[in-house]
Amino acid sequence: MSKTTENFFQTKVMGHPAGLFVLFFTEMWERFSYYGMRAILVIFLTGAILGDNPGWGWETPAALSLLGTYALFVYLTPLLGGWLADNKIGYRMAVVIGALLMTLGHASMAVETPTFLYIGIALLILGNGFFKPNMTSIISKMYEGHDEKKDGAYNIFYMGVNAGAFLGIMLCGWVGEKVGWSYGFGLAGIFMFLGMLQFYFAQSLFGDIGNKPVALTVEEKEAEAKAHPDEKRNPFLSIDYILVGVFVISALIFIINDPLSKIGDIQTLNFTIAGMGNSLFFALLAAITFIVLLVVRIPRYAKVERDRMIAFAIFCLFTVFFWAAFEQAAGSLPLYTRDFTNRILAGNSATLFKIVDLVVTVVPLAIITYVLYSLFRKTYKRIGISNIILGSSFIIVWAIVGYKLYIEYQATETEVPVTWFAILNSLFIIIFAPLFTKWWDSRYNPPASVKYFLGLFLLGLGFAFLAFGARNVPSGADSASLSMAWLVFAYLFHTLGELCLSPMGLSYLSKLIPARMIAFMFGVYYLAIAIGNKLAHYVGGDIEQITKDYSLSTFFLIFTLIPIGLGFVSLLLHPVLKRLMHGVR
Repeated sequence: MSKTTENFFQTKVMGHPAGLFVLFFTEMWERFSYYGMRAILVIFLTGAILGDNPGWGWETPAALSLLGTYALFVYLTPLLGGWLADNKIGYRMAVVIGALLMTLGHASMAVETPTFLYIGIALLILGNGFFKPNMTSIISKMYEGHDEKKDGAYNIFYMGVNAGAFLGIMLCGWVGEKVGWSYGFGLAGIFMFLGMLQFYFAQSLFGDIGNKPVALTVEEKEAEAKAHPDEKRNPFLSIDYILVGVFVISALIFIINDPLSKIGDIQTLNFTIAGMGNSLFFALLAAITFIVLLVVRIPRYAKVERDRMIAFAIFCLFTVFFWAAFEQAAGSLPLYTRDFTNRILAGNSATLFKIVDLVVTVVPLAIITYVLYSLFRKTYKRIGISNIILGSSFIIVWAIVGYKLYIEYQATETEVPVTWFAILNSLFIIIFAPLFTKWWDSRYNPPASVKYFLGLFLLGLGFAFLAFGARNVPSGADSASLSMAWLVFAYLFHTLGELCLSPMGLSYLSKLIPARMIAFMFGVYYLAIAIGNKLAHYVGGDIEQITKDYSLSTFFLIFTLIPIGLGFVSLLLHPVLKRLMHGVR
């Protein structure tokens, strides 16, 4: 345990080092900007080109293809950013660089031209790669020698994640829809910039934690190499490199061709095989090649390692399909909300909504403001500039919230913003996460297969409400006036499913995979999430075509039956998974 780490624990807020709350707010502003931008991107791109707040009139497949490609890279670039921070620049510099790139990305998107849109998204992807993996790395270093406090620290940190998502969707969404899209994108950038400054001027709290890494000595390298002498090594063979090459080339062709063909009608390679276009062909080739790579490599490990890796690979497969359904929240669900949901309220209904909106807006914000006050009280002398910047950020937030509530209070008829429903996910996480934490910590903690079953089943159940609600929408309809209640039920059950499944991936990664292979399998896990995100919007882009050929209810039934079916597969695999995991729960 380093002296720096011990000193770090001398200034505490709510029983934890003050630096944890600097990271809490930095992550909160980053999530504010990420979810705020994401909430308005698709409805801006597909919005009518005429009207008070015109969009760009893109076709749905084009808009969701761009979103899917963005989401895919968001989960892949942290692998590179994490390596650079570990080996070259240090965690803190990576966070600052990432935040600056994302600030420039949001500013670029606010210009509202196609060229600046693409530049902005590229900058956001690069910035995310530097930022995302290194916040948790700093926490890990901070708590070395204090393992008993790590769980609590991560719980606090992830509350910052959800607070940022909640505020970002609510404020950027409202500003984007009611004031102007460029203002929504710009607001995301403003708070990312303030978050960067707040972190930069608070670095004195961290001592040497997260600084530029020092190269290992020869003795340290030899000790590291001998740390696991009993574990069977598995170097890459020629066949492995060939498979990796085919996978990378196929994946890149698909990733590049899919948005180009849908946005610009440009085909990088124009052919059809067995009725499949080139995009789908290369996507399947990449998937098959990667599965073959795992099948070829995994049997070379020692038995226990091999079995546990097979179990984790099965969990990764479930993860792909979970996120492929769950991430409809960023793509097809906003379109469903805009085009098929009755969001106009009047009379008592409008009054009730205003009260609910007031409570769910002010109460969480007041709690977060109290956390800010607690941090300021303990650190105003040491990081005064950082606290002034953070306090100014909250003054701006409260001003926007006050203006928003005033405008809504004055209106005689209320139109619920499309983006408002997306805040339900963060709200339900804040409400239910403590209950799930208690459940997992109790003697009733279910095995992995049951958790994955519950996650997939509850997710599918959420889509079942949407499918049932849309049962009377005829084929080919491009609008309807369905109840908002179906959306509320959907977000509730989707969130419950997320709480069952989402935290399990990294938990089982740490339990099932040998320490020397964590980095590689971490990449596999994030690749699974990346594929799930891309698949979500690849399929979600067909919402209009499926509604035209079949019905809107059929579209949601796809996301009902597949997750529920896979959930039962997980349950049936329980004896197999239990044996493969060799005692890990």
